[in-house]
Amino acid sequence: MLYQAFVEFEPLYTPAAFAATTPTPDQIQRRWSEGPVWVVTEAGQLVGTISAVSKDEGLYVRSTAVLPSHRGQGIGHILLQAVEQFANTQDIQRMFLSTTPFLTGAIRLYEKFGFHRTTDGPHELFGTSLLTMVMLLKPANQAHQDGTNIPVENRKGKANEE
Repeated sequence: MLYQAFVEFEPLYTPAAFAATTPTPDQIQRRWSEGPVWVVTEAGQLVGTISAVSKDEGLYVRSTAVLPSHRGQGIGHILLQAVEQFANTQDIQRMFLSTTPFLTGAIRLYEKFGFHRTTDGPHELFGTSLLTMVMLLKPANQAHQDGTNIPVENRKGKANEE
């Protein structure tokens, strides 16, 4: 799924960075022990995914991908909401991610969701430029008081944790 979501951008990555961005099924399976993975399916087809890893500096959001045929339908937003809900249940107050400057649609999604660019690293992945984005969360005892951080379902179902 990650390969399908990123293959159109392959020429913009170095070969090593593209390989790191599109891990093999075995590499993905090993990641399952590192933190939760969420997926969105439609008619039995995997159309979106995201995962997270707890780190000292917060919750690292990674492997966010939506199939090109399903972009613009709110799937990325639903996946980010699932991660945010998880962070709130874990009382994590900072989420962060790295992305490439040429993934402009993803950057717009992250900014609309509440992430902002930071000068924090990493700044490259095997020779491909990266930028880091951060989102600060309200403490768990303040979540839901103003109507934010409420999980939602998409038109076909929930973002399911795998």
